[in-house]
Amino acid sequence: MAYYRIEWKRSAQKELRHLPKEVLAGVLEIVAALSHEPIPTGARKLSSAERLYRLRIGDYRIIYSIHGARLVIEIVRVRHRRDVYRNLS
Repeated sequence: MAYYRIEWKRSAQKELRHLPKEVLAGVLEIVAALSHEPIPTGARKLSSAERLYRLRIGDYRIIYSIHGARLVIEIVRVRHRRDVYRNLS
């Protein structure tokens, strides 16, 4: 079984700094699990983009893309649900 490499966009890394500590621990745990299972139970494909998926963590969302040919998962955004979909392209 092939494992995916996790890459973070610089903007997503900055967003991590603003998360509450209890949410941050859950985010990092779920993102680490994506390397084994890129589309876990509860992941939903976003209709607005070809390769974007979202995962829920309470009121927070992780937006990520899967690049299957390169075996890379890129974390695009980690924000509160009211802000995460704004200006998403």
